[in-house]
Amino acid sequence: MRIAVIIRRSRTGYSADAPDVPGCIAAAKTVPGTRRLMAKALELHLELMAESGEQLPNPRQRFSFVADPNAGEEFCTWVDVKEPVLV
Repeated sequence: MRIAVIIRRSRTGYSADAPDVPGCIAAAKTVPGTRRLMAKALELHLELMAESGEQLPNPRQRFSFVADPNAGEEFCTWVDVKEPVLV
């Protein structure tokens, strides 16, 4: 499953969120670290959603993104995550 992620510069490094998975966030000191933690956070978030019977989001292939001109760094990327498998 490929999910769009927005990564923003923060005071202490970078933070990430996914427009299609509200409430799922991650933060780290580097962009690669933030991407890695966001992928793990998304996998766990989706797994918990599936376990509780919630409908999983259908990730959009595209969406509008307007960069904040006051942000130090801000960009979109994709994160690949495993779809949850319930047994």
